[in-house]
Amino acid sequence: MPRDIPVGNGKLLVCFDKNYRIRDLYYPHVGQENHVSGNVFRFGVSAGGRFSWVGEDWKKELAYEEDTLVTSVNLYHQELGLLLTCRDAVDFHENVLLREVAVENFLPEKRRVELFFCQDFDISGNSVGDTAAYDPEAKALVHYKGSRYFLVSGLTEQSEDISQFAVGLKKVGGREGTYKDAEDGTLSGNTIAQGSVDSVLSLALDLEGHGNGKACYWICAGESWTEVRRINALVRHKHPAVLIKRTGDYWRLWARKESAPDSHVPPEIQKLYRRSLLVLSTQLDWQGGILAANDSDVIQFNRDTYSYVWPRDGALTAYALDLAGYPMPAQRFYDFAARVIEGQGYLLHKYNPDGTLASSWHPWYDGKTAQLPIQEDETALVIWALWHHFVLYRDVEFVKPYYKSLVKKAASFMVRYRDHGTGLPGPSYDLWEERRGISSFTVAAVFGGLAAASVFCTVFGEEERARVYRQAASDIRDAASRTLWRPELGRFCRMLYRNDDGDLHVDGTRDSSLWGLFAFGLYTVDDPRIESTMKALEASLWVSTETGGMARYENDSYYRSGDHVPGNPWFLSTLWLADYYIEKGKMEEGLRLLRWVEKHALPSGVLAEQVHPNTGEPLSVSPLTWSHAAFLTTVKLFHLRMEEMERGVPGVKMRDWIGKLFAETCDQIHGACEVK
Repeated sequence: MPRDIPVGNGKLLVCFDKNYRIRDLYYPHVGQENHVSGNVFRFGVSAGGRFSWVGEDWKKELAYEEDTLVTSVNLYHQELGLLLTCRDAVDFHENVLLREVAVENFLPEKRRVELFFCQDFDISGNSVGDTAAYDPEAKALVHYKGSRYFLVSGLTEQSEDISQFAVGLKKVGGREGTYKDAEDGTLSGNTIAQGSVDSVLSLALDLEGHGNGKACYWICAGESWTEVRRINALVRHKHPAVLIKRTGDYWRLWARKESAPDSHVPPEIQKLYRRSLLVLSTQLDWQGGILAANDSDVIQFNRDTYSYVWPRDGALTAYALDLAGYPMPAQRFYDFAARVIEGQGYLLHKYNPDGTLASSWHPWYDGKTAQLPIQEDETALVIWALWHHFVLYRDVEFVKPYYKSLVKKAASFMVRYRDHGTGLPGPSYDLWEERRGISSFTVAAVFGGLAAASVFCTVFGEEERARVYRQAASDIRDAASRTLWRPELGRFCRMLYRNDDGDLHVDGTRDSSLWGLFAFGLYTVDDPRIESTMKALEASLWVSTETGGMARYENDSYYRSGDHVPGNPWFLSTLWLADYYIEKGKMEEGLRLLRWVEKHALPSGVLAEQVHPNTGEPLSVSPLTWSHAAFLTTVKLFHLRMEEMERGVPGVKMRDWIGKLFAETCDQIHGACEVK
């Protein structure tokens, strides 16, 4: 189930499902320590002797207020005769989730409407040893364990107090949970419980016939009872509506500080561009980590989540943010990468937001020999992205500390880590994390990383080291032209791998990630080999249903929705095809694919990882950070390409706009290659 309208501030992230129920709450890192873990924070209404939890029998519209991270949610229940208009925000400065609920009574009679809020915490990811208690001084419920505290309270325009409350046990001794206590409209008033616990509070409004009223609810997060009491007092003093307004003003300023691309970019694409920036911001941790996704429903698939920092995803997202004019979060990511890189110069599979090593399925030993459990493209793309950041912002003082600790360390590893039989980068796992070998995408990324490192060395006055990196890149390109280009296929292959005897084998699967061959400078987009490869990819991977879109690769089984398609349509794959057309100057084709992305976004503007080939419904995690980053990048490239074409400058490609030195270095390397 997608997480439709995430709201956060870099330390506190709250995610809702399509039924407007809180399902994930992360603190004090985005993506680390999920204190809900997919449990359901129910939201219900009692009126006229009837009770209903918001769910399938409600008509729901989930969106955001324009250019903000304030939600705009409409909930209508015909039989209850009620319309609820809700606004949610995580304050941009304080760690508190705020909700304002405007209730409209559609019936002519006066009646009491009571709103019920259920809190189903599993603090620090489990329900062992939690406590929930009523705090009479704060007029609130407090859930806590260790150094994690969550204070929950509310008020209405008619009363500063909550109406009813109860805490109790859940999922033990046959107890379903305290939420069941709410369904008769009356709560027990139990004041404390420990172990596996939940809680419910209510807020009451007395409404005239066809009248309306407002209530506010909030959850404060902190590391002590004193801290959450302080935030609670602040919320009561300033009023939740004031804090929601200031948060909306902050995000509106943030989203509009840089103009969205407008040259020949339709308004609906511009709108999704700004929304993508805001959705991306919810996935950025305050210590620099860029999270892949935060949707705990994926646990059902493999007992793990996407709530980690993959250096590749982070690098390409930082690149998108740099292009969009947001260098600060990109700088924090590069600092994160410099902190976690191994002494030998490589980045490992993935990391937790606090910089510790995350879970992995990449082995250090294959049963016979030791091996590095890496995806080498992750190391390379951090250096590639950092160079483009430097060209855009010329922040010499920022880059200086990372020149030795990150750039040269990683580049020297890439020079050393080679397959001796081919001269290509050594074997590692591919970007899809499924196969170990020498993938074309990784080869392209390593070329781009080495080219970037060489120009860093040039500008920092180490020309001899720059020459070493250029020579390694040239050797790799020659090896790619000899081995990855397959005349018998008429295109590039996906991967080379060695069997147990050391013999080289070819994986000729058509894979959308071959986009990387031109994206990182290994080949130009006008190279006939690239043209034939991209033509073959589109012919075989375009999903021939009403939904359309590009599959990831042939016979992709991940969330597979039927044998009638090569795989499900992915936003990434579709945007990579758009990049190709834009670089070729085929702008109508590029715009067509951008429109496809906009059409298949959720109404809130959230992009999933993939969509169902028949229904277009989101599949896997949602939002996927990389989908939004790729959309930002493609829109920006479309805008820049249109501007260049209007000025009558032929043949100017993406790399020229963001640094002639990198483009000239790639051209120099190409010229030095034995195989053109």
